[in-house]
Amino acid sequence: MNVEAAKRPSFWNNSKRYYDLKSYWRNLFGGNVYKLPIDAGFTCPNRDGTLGWGGCIYCDGRGSKLRQAGPLPSVTEQIERGKAYYGANRRAAKFIAYFQTFTNTYAPLPRLVSLYEEALRQRDVIGLSVGTRPDCVDTEILDVLDGYGRDRHVWVEYGLQSVHDRTLAFLNRGHDRGAFLDAVARTSGRNIHVCVHIIVGLPGETRADILETARTLARLPIHGIKIHSLLVLRGTRLGDLYEAGEINLMSRREYIDTVCDILEILPPRVVIQRLTADGYKDIFLAPSWAVNKLDVLNGIDAELKRRNSWQGIRAPAREKALDFSSGLGEDET
Repeated sequence: MNVEAAKRPSFWNNSKRYYDLKSYWRNLFGGNVYKLPIDAGFTCPNRDGTLGWGGCIYCDGRGSKLRQAGPLPSVTEQIERGKAYYGANRRAAKFIAYFQTFTNTYAPLPRLVSLYEEALRQRDVIGLSVGTRPDCVDTEILDVLDGYGRDRHVWVEYGLQSVHDRTLAFLNRGHDRGAFLDAVARTSGRNIHVCVHIIVGLPGETRADILETARTLARLPIHGIKIHSLLVLRGTRLGDLYEAGEINLMSRREYIDTVCDILEILPPRVVIQRLTADGYKDIFLAPSWAVNKLDVLNGIDAELKRRNSWQGIRAPAREKALDFSSGLGEDET
């Protein structure tokens, strides 16, 4: 048996060198599951004046395409449309209602409960994924999600982007590293899975800075991660800085190498929900290589193969031993 076959985790049940979301769904539910994106009309506290104005410097503020088209359809209508599309084109039979646009815990609790429960009432919807900020999740909403998680599959997706406070301030996030660590600690031990979003290629960050973010996450009880490439969009503060020549962007090669370094650090049971990103084509500025997501994904696969490497190969020994399985254990979130 070669080295890779001896060390590569068998529970992935896939041919990849990382634990992708599709494999996770199949392992857990025995078939395809698809996340149905929902825009429930929320905003953010760094956009409405509570913490600041304008939102994060990379965000164009338009929200989903549904929001741009006019009045938002109901949660039920959005789910039915998504089921019709993805059920036919992706052969999915089970669905997660993904509250995606802006901060989806940023509203009075009765409104949140009404929206979440409307989603959970829909046929073949087996759970929720709620995208939010670490400073917008209080005990009451965690209690609600924990309750749903007793018999449904529930995720909270925390937008972090970086563990470095100087970067978070530059991005106009409106929260710091401490708020994120506190949110993960308060979510830990509940019937809730945690996914963390990070951005690779942020201005002012070195490779060492990015890998420190990865090492921090490797020590925490999280279940999933989304790795985004930095996208520059016209009409954003980041776009203005780029057009003025004030920031530099990663090359495709640098991005692929860095993502592979991150994967090597992350524990094998952390589900890799995303490895790159794309944005609205009508306002996209840079980097040009990010337009072709498949090419980037293929490049990551090729680099891991060239290294004879895989996710978790450089994870600290303790993190390798943690049980991040689908059932929630004492070491899990």
